[in-house]
Amino acid sequence: MPSTKKENQVTNLDAVVIGAGFSGLYMLYRLREAGLSTRAYEAAGGVGGVWYWNRYPGARCDSESIYYNYTFSEELYKEWSWTSRYPEQPEILRYLNFVADKFDLRKDIQFQTRIQSAHYDESSNRWNIRTEDGESISATYFITGVGCISTANIPNMKGLDNFKGDWYHTGHWPHEKVDFTGKRVGIIGTGSSGVQAIPVIAKEAAHLTVFQRTPQYTVPARNHPHTKEYIQQAKENFHEIKKTIRASLGGLPTPPSDRSALEDSPEVRQQVFEEAWKEGGPAILFSYADLLTNEDANETVSVFIRSKIREIVEDPETAEKLSPTYYYGTKRAIIDTDYFETYNRPNVSLVDVKKAPIQEITAQGIRTADAEYELDVIVFATGYDGMTGSLFKMDIRGKDDVSLKDKWENGSATSTYLGIATAGFPNMFMITGPESPSVLGNMPVAIEQHVEWVMDCIQYLRKHDIAAIEANADAEQAWSKHCRELADTTLYTKTESWYTGANIAGKARGFQIYVGGYGPYRDHCTEIAAKGYEGFSFITTANTVV
Repeated sequence: MPSTKKENQVTNLDAVVIGAGFSGLYMLYRLREAGLSTRAYEAAGGVGGVWYWNRYPGARCDSESIYYNYTFSEELYKEWSWTSRYPEQPEILRYLNFVADKFDLRKDIQFQTRIQSAHYDESSNRWNIRTEDGESISATYFITGVGCISTANIPNMKGLDNFKGDWYHTGHWPHEKVDFTGKRVGIIGTGSSGVQAIPVIAKEAAHLTVFQRTPQYTVPARNHPHTKEYIQQAKENFHEIKKTIRASLGGLPTPPSDRSALEDSPEVRQQVFEEAWKEGGPAILFSYADLLTNEDANETVSVFIRSKIREIVEDPETAEKLSPTYYYGTKRAIIDTDYFETYNRPNVSLVDVKKAPIQEITAQGIRTADAEYELDVIVFATGYDGMTGSLFKMDIRGKDDVSLKDKWENGSATSTYLGIATAGFPNMFMITGPESPSVLGNMPVAIEQHVEWVMDCIQYLRKHDIAAIEANADAEQAWSKHCRELADTTLYTKTESWYTGANIAGKARGFQIYVGGYGPYRDHCTEIAAKGYEGFSFITTANTVV
C-alpha cells in the first residue's frame, strides 16, 4: 500500500480514481496500462467496493455468475471458475481480490482513505483533491467509481442510542460472524438485502420479527452448484458470451420477448409464468415485452406472483401483508431463496409498520404505534442513498467554485451528459453515474463500457493536446430530457422506490436512470465519440475553448 499522509506535499498524478470495486479496479488497470500515473483511493481496508462492505447473512449476487464478471480479458475469464449460479458475497470478494492480485493493482491503491474534497482549478486545468487525513493531490483527470448503491441509509430513528442490545446495517456488516443463536432479532426493511438476510437469520434466531413498510414481489432464485462441464462450456463460449451481453438490453444473454402479455390467452399466459417461475431468476420479468410499460400487462404478472405468495404462506393474514399492490418490476426485481417459506416458521412474525409506524427505539427494543417488541439485536436492512448519495459525500466543486451538490440542487435537478460527465466540471468522469443505464441490469457490463469509453476519450485528449473536456450545457439538458421522456414511457416513474429516492427522508424524487438498455446506450456513446465527442467542448493547452 502506498504511503499515506504527506505533510506539506502535493502528489501530482495524471489521474485519480475514487473506489476499488468493479469500477475502480478496471479503471485503474486501463489507465495504468496506457502509461498514466494513477492512484485509486478507497475508504475500505481492501478491494471489493460494495462487496467488501455487504457481508450480511445471505448476501449474494442476483445476476448469474458466468455473466457477473469482467470480460475485458479472456485469460482472466478462463482462469476463474464460479461455483454456483448466483454467487455469495465471499466468493465475489475472492474474485475481485483475484483480479487485484493478477494485475498487481494494490500497489496503486491507497486504502482506508476517504476523499474529503475535489476542486477544479481553471487556471491549471487540474483537480485539487484532498483526503480526510489532509493529503493533497493534483490530477488532470478525476474519475469517480463510487457505485450507485454504496452509501448506507441508516434512518435517524428516535432512541437508537438508548438501545441496550447490538445493532447492524446490512451495508456495513462486521467482518466477524454475528451469532444470532438464542437471540430475539428485529429486522427493519424488506428490500433486496432484507429478503436475502431474513431466511438465514430466521434459522439461527430464537425469534425473528420482521418490520415491513412495503411488501416485495420476489421470485425464486433457483440457485444451484455449477458442474465442471457447464463452466467449461462457458469458457469455451467466451467470445460469444461477451458479444451477446454487451449488445443486450440488460447485460444478460436472455433475448427480449416480442410479445405482449395481453396477446396470449389466460391459460397460455399462466403456463408461460409457471415455466418462468420454475426457471427462477429474472426469467419472469423477461417473459413478455410489455410488463414494464403496460399497466394491464403488468397486472397479469403481479396477480400471478400474489397467487404464489398465497400458495406458499400458510397464514392468510400474513400472506395478505406480504402481497404488494404496486407494479411488479418497478422496484428492484428481487430474487430469493425460501423468503416466503420463512414466514411459515413458528419463530418468525411480521409487523406492518405502514399500518403501525415505528415510534422509537427503546432500551429494550422497538416500539410501534401498536406495541413494543423486546429485542436483543436490531438489523437495519434499510438500503442505500442511491445514485447521488456517494457523490454528495465528497465536496466536489467545478468551475466558478460551484459545488456538484448545489448544481444538482441536492438531487432535485440532477443533470448529466450520458451519465458520464456534467457541465461545469471539466475532466471529471463518472462511472455509471446518474442518467446512465447503471443499475437496470448486470452492472459489470455497464461498468466495462463506461471505463472503456472514458479511457478512449482520455487517449483522444492526449493525442490531440487537449487540456480538458467538458460537457456542453445544451447537450446535457437534451440528454436529461431524453432520459426523463424514456422513463415516462415506462411504469418505473409510477412507483416510489430507491430508484426515485423515495427511501431517503427529504430527498427529491426523480428517476435518474437511462432505461433504453445497455446495447443501445453503448451504440449512442460510440457514435458520439466517432463524431469527435459531439456535445463536448475542449480546452486546449493554451486555455482556448474550442
